[in-house]
Amino acid sequence: MLGGHVTEISVVIAMFGVITVLGFAASRWRRPEAAFDQKWGLEEWGLGGRAFGNGICFFLLGGDVYTAYTLVALPALVYGLGAPGFFPVAFLAITYPLIYVALPRMWSVAHVHGFVTPAEFVRARFGSSPLAVLVACTTIIATMPYIAVQLVGMRAVFQAMGITGDIPLILAFGLLAFFTFNSGLRAPALLAIVKDLMLMATVLIVLLLLTITQGGWGHVFSAASTQFAHSKGGSLLLPANAQLSYVTLALGSAMALFLYPHTMTGVLASRNRATVKRSLSLLPVYTLMLGLFALFGFAAISAGVRPLGGNSTTILPQLLQTNLNGWGAGLCFAALSIGALVPASIMSIGAANLFTRNIYRVFFKRDATAGQETQVSRIASLVVKLGALAVIVSINVGNAIDLQLMGGCVLLQVFPAVALGLYTNWFHRRALIAGLIAGLVSGVAMLYQIPGTDASGKVISRHFGGDSWPLSHLGLDTKASIYVGLVALVVNLGVAASLTWACRWLGVPRGRDMTDPSDYTADEHDTTVRRMSELIDGELPRQAKHARRGGVAAVR
Repeated sequence: MLGGHVTEISVVIAMFGVITVLGFAASRWRRPEAAFDQKWGLEEWGLGGRAFGNGICFFLLGGDVYTAYTLVALPALVYGLGAPGFFPVAFLAITYPLIYVALPRMWSVAHVHGFVTPAEFVRARFGSSPLAVLVACTTIIATMPYIAVQLVGMRAVFQAMGITGDIPLILAFGLLAFFTFNSGLRAPALLAIVKDLMLMATVLIVLLLLTITQGGWGHVFSAASTQFAHSKGGSLLLPANAQLSYVTLALGSAMALFLYPHTMTGVLASRNRATVKRSLSLLPVYTLMLGLFALFGFAAISAGVRPLGGNSTTILPQLLQTNLNGWGAGLCFAALSIGALVPASIMSIGAANLFTRNIYRVFFKRDATAGQETQVSRIASLVVKLGALAVIVSINVGNAIDLQLMGGCVLLQVFPAVALGLYTNWFHRRALIAGLIAGLVSGVAMLYQIPGTDASGKVISRHFGGDSWPLSHLGLDTKASIYVGLVALVVNLGVAASLTWACRWLGVPRGRDMTDPSDYTADEHDTTVRRMSELIDGELPRQAKHARRGGVAAVR
């Protein structure tokens, strides 16, 4: 079973040994000496002490946004669909202008009030604990499938090396669980540097080899065009009936990306606003790399690569094996495997922080100490990983991918409270709750109506088969479809706006906004910025708040 893959497996095992050492050593990396004299708090474990500089923040954000699943699945999508498979490149081009203006505001208000999660911001902004809990639960549920699909990418790599079964996958994720438990966010931050450098080297080497060995990219595109001409499933150009789905999927995905807890966690761990802006301004470099990975799908067609065991996600690993020797392929496989561990680790930390600060602290122990919060987050991160592992082990890969796409539709429903909340508190807290529920219900109802199909278009499941809702359900004579998440968001916003007007007309009391306009532009050296040890459950003491508004530096 492993014949011919001994060198590749040896290289991957050796690299796993290296990242194990780095993962456990990261607990002391860039950790101030003062932190060793007291219980390790959630600010240290879950946000790396909020002290990451330009380089680390850049690699950390790149490491959690550009996941192994994305890098493995994108060539597979292009291999099967052609032009529609490039949608991640399109939505990332839309994402960066949006998050460049929004996320520095989140950094500032979070550092003034000591927020660890966006749900805490929602509670303070709209004065509603129920809304914050609903945002936290929605985000955790939407993140679980995203963690699970990282295992899809790792499994594809293992399968290409002849490793089958769930035991290797369980061992690899067990390794991830232990060094995350021990080192917190510092572990994936350190490993992200290793992972990203290896991936950049991989894409440059493979691009050069493909250009030399396959007769140039003109030949590659010609071969892809010929295959798509003889198949029903793909095209080098975007089909007319797929354009609406493509545009709305790209827009909706762009609006949802920065709502994921791993993106927020990477931003909140940054040292200052300038670090956030610099890192975000450089991330399009990764988008260029992602576009090159997408082209590997066409290269796989030209090279005659076929899915291994019917699993389309093995396209890229098999292409690497075709063009590289054992050592080269082993290093590329190691890069992809580490590329699954890093984002999964950050996602689990973000989800665990949400649970600890917005569910455990609210419902179970309001007076939890810093040490207790950290311990709960550590345990919660293990539970999240076990849940993701159970998803992959118990259901087929295709369903896991569909769950991840549907998770994005779910997460998009917190957009009014989190993203719009950074700019306005016009919405009424109860209207936001009703809108979020309406968006979730309508979104799930539409997802239920979407059949699942295989590559040939044959229906293989009647419900929950994707995230593009056919407009034919409205009685229209068309094959066009639209991204469910965006439609559900329109319902969400419509309900929230209507009920806000109704609540104002009826005189329903609004929640107290604990933030000030100046909170959203505060920077590292401003007197309003505090460490969590100086704060009381996300709120400055009343006398300090009063002094701050009077322009006096207030210290508790």
